[in-house]
Amino acid sequence: METRLLQEINTVLSVFPEYWEGDVLLKTKVIEDLREYKKELIESLLSNDVIKEVYSLDIAHGTIFKIDEFISMLRYKNYWDNSYTRFSNEIGLTSDSKYLKYNTDVVLDFPHKDCVLEGGMTKEDFGKQEVYYHKVLAKDEIDMMLSPKVLTNMRKYDQNGEHATLEFDGKDNLIIKGNNLIALHSLRNRFAGKVKLIYIDPPYNTGGDSFKYNDRFNHSTWLTFMWNRLEAARDLLDDGGSIWLNIDDNEVHYLKVIMDSIFPNGFVANVLWQKRTSPDARATLGDAHDHILVYTNNVLKFKEQLKTLPLTDEQKDRFQNPDDDPRGQWVSSDFTAQGFRPNQVYTIVTPSGKEYTPPPGKCWKNIESEYRRLREEGRIWFGKNGDAMPRRKTYLSESPGRVAWTWWTNKEVGHNQEAKKESIALFGENNPFSTPKPERLIHRIVTLCTDESDLVLDFFAGSGTTAAVCHKMNRQYIAIEQITYGIDYTPERLKKVIEGEQGGISKELSWNGGGSFVYAELFRLNQQYVTRIQDAKSDDEINEIVRTIKDSAFLDYKINIDRLTNEDSEFAALSLDDKKKLLIESLDSNQMYLSYSEIDDVQYEIPESVKQFNHSFYQNRKVTVNNHEQ
Repeated sequence: METRLLQEINTVLSVFPEYWEGDVLLKTKVIEDLREYKKELIESLLSNDVIKEVYSLDIAHGTIFKIDEFISMLRYKNYWDNSYTRFSNEIGLTSDSKYLKYNTDVVLDFPHKDCVLEGGMTKEDFGKQEVYYHKVLAKDEIDMMLSPKVLTNMRKYDQNGEHATLEFDGKDNLIIKGNNLIALHSLRNRFAGKVKLIYIDPPYNTGGDSFKYNDRFNHSTWLTFMWNRLEAARDLLDDGGSIWLNIDDNEVHYLKVIMDSIFPNGFVANVLWQKRTSPDARATLGDAHDHILVYTNNVLKFKEQLKTLPLTDEQKDRFQNPDDDPRGQWVSSDFTAQGFRPNQVYTIVTPSGKEYTPPPGKCWKNIESEYRRLREEGRIWFGKNGDAMPRRKTYLSESPGRVAWTWWTNKEVGHNQEAKKESIALFGENNPFSTPKPERLIHRIVTLCTDESDLVLDFFAGSGTTAAVCHKMNRQYIAIEQITYGIDYTPERLKKVIEGEQGGISKELSWNGGGSFVYAELFRLNQQYVTRIQDAKSDDEINEIVRTIKDSAFLDYKINIDRLTNEDSEFAALSLDDKKKLLIESLDSNQMYLSYSEIDDVQYEIPESVKQFNHSFYQNRKVTVNNHEQ
């Protein structure tokens, strides 16, 4: 029975070429698709009577496929042809008597992994008891929270200043103000599969809050917070697109395991950026670097598209022209290759008459006819006297550049102090950005991964460095920022870029200004009350806000606002800060912003200009939430 069963399984799987590499079954890929309930795979398996008899259970109104039992058979049976365990016994780590190397269920696990974290990361969340919605049990709440939102306060900026705008061109640069998780889901309908590069510099979960993020997450909350956003961002990437995550030692290893789950087989590299010019005297061992994790959804295509870097001055100095070759400067390389290939072993006679054959264990790099062509073109160098071992010329004009490696020095791509000087030059000494990134660092990443007009996304925009660099490099960009400062720094920085500011990489690129961007905000519902509560300076202002909230805010169903604030409650005796925290917590975090599906609801009195822009942005069509039309 086992032999026949295996034959039937192979027959069914043979129609799926993605599960095979030659004659070898890619069991892990089959298992991943079964875990994702790939409909056509399960239907094909159950259509086979032999497989159905063994791995299904008939019930009154249907059939249950025993997925776990089928996966267990795929993983652990030693009789599969592509399993070397049929020849020898293995020694290795196990979990529940199963080898870890074969168990794709051995992953980073943490509380609330299958949940979506309510709210965001701004200061209104600090001190708040986090609320998690389970993806299955609280599907309605999640769908409401993540549904595409109305964009408002939209305006366009160019060299002639600020303009009203009623339309959104898919090629416009875009800055969105609002919760980045919700904004990411609002982008899906228009930009899914179109983003070439994502760069993010998320909160590092260090315990500090100098960047005004709620950066005091415990590990579980931080992991959930990141997982939610990275899953949403994944769907925006173009085939072969990449995501670069800037992080420090504190969370990098947790973050890598998360990324391995979200982008299976998508790891490219861990770039180390030397962010300091001297050791951190406060540390036991001086902190000198950040990590930049690089992932893609298609490793082969990413590698094919990856650019080289320009040669350094030191590398250019190696190119000379001792024979006055009219094609210009060149550098020579060894013409021998390791190994023995009979058709690449022959005698070469130099211009002086000296003869050479390849050394033992080597051959020439080309067959004889190709060598003759290169010699006729003057591409073979025999030394000044014409009697040296042959070497091949490579001209400076045709050099492919240099391949980037994973150690990026502060000399090459900048450092923290350089970035702070850039920030001070733009925003003054009292700007809120303690850890900005230098423009040269972002310039390198954008250079490696994109061409002009490609789309770049940064959903932790901060001071707007990514957007500024992309603007100067003629890349389209989307920047999302939700932190509320006294100044909206990202659009203010881009205005300066349009005017032709000369900081960062401007001189290197001969930047003189120009271009445009569109600015828009998520339409605030409860978020407007959060802002008013935060800005309140007195108990009288709080009392006025309470009256407004009672009439028009969306309240958390667990909160009885009348009982909370009546004369018999202890609310009046609380400090101003405690009143603010309690009122913010009474608001429904799922109703912070207005859903696009409700744009025509008369109670919100949406202006026609806002409706027109949103219909243009969403291309006047139904939008989807978690694969359901809305």
